[in-house]
Amino acid sequence: MSILELKDVDVFYGDFQALFSVNFAVEEGQTFAFIGANGGGKSTLLRTLAGLLKPNSGEVLFQGEAINDVPAHTRVGMGIALVPEGRRVFPSLTVRENLLIGAYGGRKGEWTVDSVLGLFPLLEPLMKRQASSLSGGEQQALAIGRALMANPHLLLLDEVSLGLAPVVIKRIYEAMGQLVQKGTTILVVEQDVQHVLTVADYVACFLEGRISLEGKPGDLSSEQITAAYFGM
Repeated sequence: MSILELKDVDVFYGDFQALFSVNFAVEEGQTFAFIGANGGGKSTLLRTLAGLLKPNSGEVLFQGEAINDVPAHTRVGMGIALVPEGRRVFPSLTVRENLLIGAYGGRKGEWTVDSVLGLFPLLEPLMKRQASSLSGGEQQALAIGRALMANPHLLLLDEVSLGLAPVVIKRIYEAMGQLVQKGTTILVVEQDVQHVLTVADYVACFLEGRISLEGKPGDLSSEQITAAYFGM
């Protein structure tokens, strides 16, 4: 069953069209990866799914229900959570306070402060520290933990490896595997093709607002991915 489906979705910023007739479906329990260079439309897609942008045409379906007109805060309550590019933690609040804000909607599920610390034990000694004092990797773990506190069915991850050290990226991707085992569906957008292909069940490449290639990673050659990524 598809947990998420897009049908002929167009998105504009004023007169500028950012997404062109985007069609795809994400299955329950799947890790679906969008790759592509800067400006390809990846972050626009996630902002549209989170309810921060509204399609100008086409339809977004979540668990079979049309959500084009559903505001962002309601989508969180339905089970959609976004980890934005750049982490966007609340810098003046402590790690604990950031996590508790993620649970403000009261959605029931297995994710609590304790279970988030089980996934990211590096946060446990930092609970009383302000988020502004954390390293990039610590902030990324906190941003993912904060989203998990909303107990989402669908977790949207925007450029989770950006600016992080390789050892931190490895831990983040290990955590993604654990999330899928717990039943979370993940849609991740990345420029880092090498890492994301190790966890993705299905991959699509964005080029200038259009899907230029899609398929299972094992069915796509590196030459095909390179050509789709750069428009060659």
